[in-house]
Amino acid sequence: MTQRTDVVVIGGGQSGLAAGYHLRRLGIEHVILDAQTAPGGAWQHTWGSLRLFSPAEYSSLPGRLMPVQPGQTYPDAGHVVDYLADYEKRYELPVRHGVSVKAVHRDGTLLRVATDCGDWRARAVVSATGTWTRPYLPAVPGRLEYTGRQLHTVRYQDPAEFAGQRVIIVGGGNSGAQIAADLAHARVNTTWVTQRPPRYLADDIDGRALFDHATARRRALDAGRTDTGGVASLGDIVAVPPVRAARDAGLLTAKPMFSRLTAAGVQWTDGTVAEVDAVIWCTGFRPELAHLAALRLRGSRGRIATVGTRALAEPRLHLLGYGDWTGPASATLIGVGRPARDAAREIADLLRP
Repeated sequence: MTQRTDVVVIGGGQSGLAAGYHLRRLGIEHVILDAQTAPGGAWQHTWGSLRLFSPAEYSSLPGRLMPVQPGQTYPDAGHVVDYLADYEKRYELPVRHGVSVKAVHRDGTLLRVATDCGDWRARAVVSATGTWTRPYLPAVPGRLEYTGRQLHTVRYQDPAEFAGQRVIIVGGGNSGAQIAADLAHARVNTTWVTQRPPRYLADDIDGRALFDHATARRRALDAGRTDTGGVASLGDIVAVPPVRAARDAGLLTAKPMFSRLTAAGVQWTDGTVAEVDAVIWCTGFRPELAHLAALRLRGSRGRIATVGTRALAEPRLHLLGYGDWTGPASATLIGVGRPARDAAREIADLLRP
């Protein structure tokens, strides 16, 4: 069965909901197709102790402030899931859960979105699938030889499953620091390794300042001024309270990256070896764009060239929430609102007779 609408939004997480909010305000007929069976996007699959980098009032989608979580300055993932579920319901967004998009094809003047529940034909498509389903694992020597447990950030849940084990955490970003702190507080035998010494942002800097910095950088680049370096120039790790406490207690002392994995553990650059029960890779993600492969838009670096959120070679397609290349801080709750608004306005212009 084939259905028809003006706009198909692919993904019902924070970016898809922000797009839906602005499309609804403009009176544009649309549907949001979400592979998840329940509201909350990727947030419903994160570990229990995960904290946002910003207070609730600075972590909101357009039109609806996130309520403060009692007793928490920085809300946890469960609070975000509740907020997104309420947001979806409050604005009566047309989300269809449990629908997996397989591919987007050109179909004359329309785009055809093929799913496991039939096809949709639309005049425009917003891809908002994020990165959570594409964890990145680096090609470290010996990774396929190691016989212990390996898992990425996406599979980490709780320190209890590592009780009595020797664990190595790889990655010097926020996920690595938060998981290292989580295990350290639980007295798990933990070694944290990073490519370079950890770079903490000043304790008074959180997501509010990061969003402002990313926005200022984008405006400078658009005006032809010198690149300020983006948020990476400030540091890599936001010192949320659990991370700050572990750091100040001397529990977050990072070691340089090991040279290779062995069958039983790791080998360090000086030739010494250590047995390890588990390795947690906190090594980031890649954009989930496989459903757009048939459009043949990806460049040599795997990205799709865009002007703002609009695909340069396919003006009926907008990409939302994949990082700074689709809008300043667009992969964050507070940052996705502005590019979602701009995308909706461009789509309205495209649809106008």
